[in-house]
Formats: sequence, C-alpha cells, structure tokens
Amino acid sequence: MNERRLIMMRIIDSRKKFTARELAERFNVSVRTIQRDLDYLQQIGFPLYSEQGAHGGYRALENRILPPLQLTRSEALGLFLLLEILEKVPDFPFDAIRSHLAVQYYGSLPSDVQTNIDQMRSHISFRMIQLYEPAPWTTEILEAAITKQEIRIAYRSAKREKEHKLYPFGIYFENDYWYMPARNEDKVLLFRVDRIQNVERTGTVDLEVPSLAEWMQTPDNRETAEVLLRFSSFGARLAKDDPIFYTVTDGHWSGPVPLEELPFTARKLIRFGPDVQVLSPPPLRDMVLQLLRDSMDQYKE
Repeated sequence: MNERRLIMMRIIDSRKKFTARELAERFNVSVRTIQRDLDYLQQIGFPLYSEQGAHGGYRALENRILPPLQLTRSEALGLFLLLEILEKVPDFPFDAIRSHLAVQYYGSLPSDVQTNIDQMRSHISFRMIQLYEPAPWTTEILEAAITKQEIRIAYRSAKREKEHKLYPFGIYFENDYWYMPARNEDKVLLFRVDRIQNVERTGTVDLEVPSLAEWMQTPDNRETAEVLLRFSSFGARLAKDDPIFYTVTDGHWSGPVPLEELPFTARKLIRFGPDVQVLSPPPLRDMVLQLLRDSMDQYKE
C-alpha cells in the first residue's frame, strides 16, 4: 500500500464527507487516481460508503477498522511490553484492545519479530499485587464522562446500597483500584468503581461538567491541618514506598491534610507501628492513640 492511501485511511472518518475532487486537490493527483485509491481501500475492507447528489461524498463507517500501525522492530517490542503491563490492570476500559493486539497484530508480524517477542517474554516479568475486585463499568463510565452525560448508579457502601444520579468526570487507577470522581448536585463525591453495582445513562447532558484533568487541577479549598511526622530510619524506608508519605526527608514529613481526612490518615499511620510518631496536630495524635488502644483491647483477657 502506498503512502497516499495510508494517509487517506487516516483522514477519512465518520464525522466529515470528502469528495473525490477534494481529495484529488489535496494530494495533487487526478480524480480518477483518487477513485482507484478509494476502490482499493474498499476492496481491502476499509468500510467506506458514498452518498450521491450535490452534497454527497465519501465517509467511513463509525466503527471502521483503523489503519494498521507502522512500527519498527524496537517499537513493536516496546508495544508488547506495554501490553504485558496492561494485562496487570483489571477491567481496563475498552478491554478488547489487549486481546486484539496480542492475537491479531502479533499474528501479522514477521516471524523473526515474533521470535524476538517470545524470547523477550521469557526474560521479563511484571509482578504486582493484585487486590482485585471486579469493576465492570469502567468503559460505560468513561464514555459517559467523555460525552458529559448524567448516569444513575447503584452504589454499595459499608452500610447499604444507595442510588445516585451524577455526572462523572472520568476514572483513574490508583493502588489497584479504579476511582470515579463525579458531581452530585452541588458537591463532588469520589466513588470506588468496584463498588458500583449498576450504571444507567439518564439521557441528560451538561456541557459544563469538567474533565478529569480539569478537576485534578482545581485547588482544594477544604480546611486543612498542618501534619508533622517523625519517622525512624526504618520507617523512613517504608515511607518511600507510600503514595502519601514518600516525600519524607531527614526522617520527617510535613504537609497540609484536610480535616475530614485525618481519620483516614490515622489509619494509614498505624501501619508503621513504632516507626512513626505524630508531632502535630494533637487531634491526629489522639486518633492514632485511640486506634492503638482499640488494637490492644482485642488482646486483653
């Protein structure tokens, strides 16, 4: 396939019609040449359809097959390394991409590149802790977020199942779980996707709903307390692997924590046992002490 036909496959999409004359002018070739190119693309399975008349033209079907990737050997090896990592992420949106690349694209590669991939797979491994809870709604939520549609969900909390109507901003994967921040009336709530029992689009759209990236850049205006911690040398090593306390320096960590998140912070700190000490604020220190007392009470006769 020549370069012009590959470019045509990229620019022809379902959102806009192209006439043969427009394509001929773009590529500086004859209309007849473009018509031969379009005939060829249809013969190899590129799903084009034409509309006749003064306002007609060519357009690709919405669920068309996109043009093949043009990769070098190194790029193909890198792609399959990325695929190996994605296999470790449960309930990845549009999950069919993994099996498609693993089977169909792999099968289209030259045999020497396939051999390189097989050899590489036997020399590399991605070992991750899998705290897996099924989260089958990632694709549905992501599509609703992209189109700024309201959804109705059934959510399983610690106490009961409750229905919510909200606008999702998107989803993000952190510490082996998918999370969904969403606008619920005049406030923003954060949901764990694996606790969502059902998702249904209501048909309502609000174009003012922010994207996930926009929401993450919004300043947090909640009231905070300045937290100061002292870690032992061993505790500092453990803290380097923690997503919150990894910035520990010279055995100390400090930073603002929203007041409503102090109980969560206290529970994270008791995991360090005697290797961390809360210097301030007093309410956080009291919370940690109470958790330790409750733990000790379980072992009393």
